Order: sequence, then C-alpha cells, then structure tokens
Amino acid sequence: MINLHALAADAARQAGDILLKYYKNHYEIKDKSYHNPVTTADHEADAFLKIFLMEATPEFGWLSEETVDSPDRLDKEFVWIVDPLDGTKEFIEGVPHFVTSIGLVQNGVPILGVLYNPVTKEMIQTDDQGQVLYNGKPASLCQITELKNVGCLNSRSETRRGLWKPWANEFKELVPIGSVAYKLGLVAAGQQDFFVTLRPKNEWDVCAGHALLLALGGGMKTIRGDEIIYNQKDTVIVPGMTGGNLDLVDAFIGRYTAREGK
Repeated sequence: MINLHALAADAARQAGDILLKYYKNHYEIKDKSYHNPVTTADHEADAFLKIFLMEATPEFGWLSEETVDSPDRLDKEFVWIVDPLDGTKEFIEGVPHFVTSIGLVQNGVPILGVLYNPVTKEMIQTDDQGQVLYNGKPASLCQITELKNVGCLNSRSETRRGLWKPWANEFKELVPIGSVAYKLGLVAAGQQDFFVTLRPKNEWDVCAGHALLLALGGGMKTIRGDEIIYNQKDTVIVPGMTGGNLDLVDAFIGRYTAREGK
C-alpha cells in the first residue's frame, strides 16, 4: 500500500527543485488576471506534480491552480488539491516566502498536507501516524488563548491596502507575510502563533495548511465562523479565513462578527 504522506512529501521536494532552478534566474512571467502573475516555474512544477501524483493514484481527483479544471473531480472520494507555487509574487521579487502546497481531501475533508519551502528547506507535513512534522520533528501549535497575547500572520497586500489598521491593537503584533500557504505552515510548525486573511482565497491556497492544523487538534474556519468543505464546484472560499488553535480561532471569529454587526 502506498504511503500517501511520504509520496506527497517526495513530490513536494522534487517540485521544489524545479522552482529553485528558476528562482532568481530567467523565466517567463505572464498575468492570468490583474495582479495575478504566473511563471514558467509554476507551470513546470504543476506538470511534474500532476504526473507524479496521479500515476501513483489514478483513481483520485485533481484540482490545481495551474491545471484546467475538470468536473470529473467532483465525484471522487479522494482529491489532490495542489498549488505548485503559492507565493508567486514573492518568488518573482526574490523573497523566500513561497511553498509548494499539496493537500488531499476525502469527501471534502482535508486528511493530508505537505508544505515545502525549497529555499529555506522547511518541510511541514502530516505523516501516516497522525503527526505533523516540521523538518522531521513533531510540531505543536501555539497554546495561547487570548488574541492580545499572540502574533498574527497576515497578508502583505492586505496590509498595504490598509485593511489591518482597525486590527492593530487586537494582537501583540501583526506579522505580514506573502504566501497564504506558508503562513499556515509556520503556524502549524509552531514557528508563529496564529493566522488570518481578510480576503477570499481558493481551495488550493489553504487545503494543505488546513490539513496540518486539523492533525494538530487545531482548525480553520471562515472569519464568519463557517466550516470549510473542499472539492466544491466553486473553489473560492469567502470572505476570508482564520486558523490556529481553536480558542484563538473562535476568539477572532467573535471579534470579527461583532465588528461586522456594528
């Protein structure tokens, strides 16, 4: 029987090698939409991942940011949900805050997550024993329960747009980092405390990180408190999401919904 966790970790490392081949080197950049770039590195890593993972699990479905979507996945029990390069803007800027993100869902629930940063060599992954490993060692979530006592990983672009000004005094500090998946990985690895994004994201941005949080006894919900179910026809998750230990998740949802009610 295939060890799917080891398979995904191997895939992420090899995809990371592809990304490093282009990092701070020459490659083509195109805009898929306004402020939404894609590079040669994204496409080559995606093509590799699809072949590598689907040849090993041909009965699974496939959803990736860089692959043309197919409704076939909607009827599958197991679906890979992948972003070959989460943090493309950071990759282009030469900022080492990007990862290959590989998630697996069963009937819409994340059961496996692998995040790999090829520059820092950080590997954050679930394993077949139900653990989360950070560079091969067991990881644990921050256990602080009050928002005012934690650092909150938030978005660089949301910060630039001023969306976080009203929240400046809610946390010990705000820590802007680009890649959504990398932020979730740092929280799951116990390297940072808590995560929030105030804007919608796609399933492939957060699926792997969500799986890691669940394996650690934490979780992720929308900022309005809704549960997140994957492998949907519409892959956009709205209006935003928050992840970490469950006390912090619930505390932020309470503060957000109270503000929205005003």
